[in-house]
Amino acid sequence: MMEIFGFLGSLLGYILWAAWFLVKDFGLAIIIFTIVIRAVLFPFSVKQQKSMANNARVQKKQAELREKYGNNKEKLNEEMQKLYDREGVSMTGGCMTSLVPMLVMLGIFYAVAYPLTNTLHMDAAKINEALSYIGTIPGLDASAHTVYGQIELLKVFPSIADTPFITNLFTPAEITNIIDFGGSFHTFGLDMLTTPNSNGLFSIYILIPILCFVSSVAAQWVTMKMSGNAMQQQGCMKVMLLLMPLISAGFSYSVPVAVGYYWIFSSLIALIQGIVMGKFYNPVAMIAKSEAQHVALLELQEAKVPRVYAPAHVNKGNKNNGKKKKK
Repeated sequence: MMEIFGFLGSLLGYILWAAWFLVKDFGLAIIIFTIVIRAVLFPFSVKQQKSMANNARVQKKQAELREKYGNNKEKLNEEMQKLYDREGVSMTGGCMTSLVPMLVMLGIFYAVAYPLTNTLHMDAAKINEALSYIGTIPGLDASAHTVYGQIELLKVFPSIADTPFITNLFTPAEITNIIDFGGSFHTFGLDMLTTPNSNGLFSIYILIPILCFVSSVAAQWVTMKMSGNAMQQQGCMKVMLLLMPLISAGFSYSVPVAVGYYWIFSSLIALIQGIVMGKFYNPVAMIAKSEAQHVALLELQEAKVPRVYAPAHVNKGNKNNGKKKKK
């Protein structure tokens, strides 16, 4: 599974590299990169929204069937399938539209977390050797950031670039490329290669986990409101609304700023997308429109069915037979 995400990260890394090549600033490149990816995934979000609206439209009828055929699983499944066919609803339609963006987002994370192999597309064997090397240098502990080791390598690379090990491992062009790339990790006055926990609670970097939490909660809230579930969330669902942002905030406090920075802008763009979706693809309006279209389709189908009329003499005969003879 990790190999799949790594492969996706490598593919998406070409887009991130193009954005970086354009602006020569990794922070701005992440913003451009995230906007491009969100724009590409937008049609999937629209399909998912439509699928949610269609499923919501038939929920009441599903409940009626469960109540009627609850003790007969085979009959229930049969009637459910007939319901889906009549209503034009696919219960698996939303699965793929949800799965594709999820896989892509995980691939994006791998592109950001492994910038040397997935963005610069350097030889992974060389990068791993360099990571092992900095782990042997006193004061440079790469093991503390095994997942984000490549970002840590970028951070310390200028201080080890002229060591015999590095000069024998990389070509002069590769060394220059890594140094230039690492020098682009300063955006809006922030060093994106540092970690918030290494700067203390009262540094400007504490804003990274705080903004991670706030942006994540806001994005989730707008998404739920957009889908019409904001007021229905109770108990554990409300806990999850806060739990996942708290987890992301906790991670962003102890990992390089570049990762938290990506999470923040990803959530902000998701929030904006949620507002747009709510305005133009409102679930209530979509359900009403879908119901109207479905009723119109049924009326059209009914109009095509030929009516059978009884012959006039038969009707007349029936009327005469219905009359009692007067004495």
